[in-house]
Amino acid sequence: MSLYDEGHTIAGWTGVAIATAGGTVVGLGVCTASLPLVGAGLAVVVLSVLVTWALHLSGWGKPPGVRPREQWGMRVRDTQARQGHPGCVGCRLAGRGRPAEAPASLSASAPGALPAASIPLSPVE
Repeated sequence: MSLYDEGHTIAGWTGVAIATAGGTVVGLGVCTASLPLVGAGLAVVVLSVLVTWALHLSGWGKPPGVRPREQWGMRVRDTQARQGHPGCVGCRLAGRGRPAEAPASLSASAPGALPAASIPLSPVE
């Protein structure tokens, strides 16, 4: 059985921890009216993004979407990281991976494709 398991990775938790520290420094800078402290906190937040991205590219982050249960552990390294993940913005920014492909049934260029129908989202519509 496969289910979504978003964020349970070394890259995710490390990025959140660093960003939390940066947000704390920004908040402290706002409370003390210290522009240098706010700038330092924002720099730490930017650092958290770069660290998370580097960890993801080195295999400590997982691709978005459904994964088998045996790949759910935080200590399980992603072996597909070098090729890039389909639809992953971080991998695409690094020059890896390929764009997510739309299913053939949704392709507008298919011969005989039918236009999309409007589906009401609530009983009011």
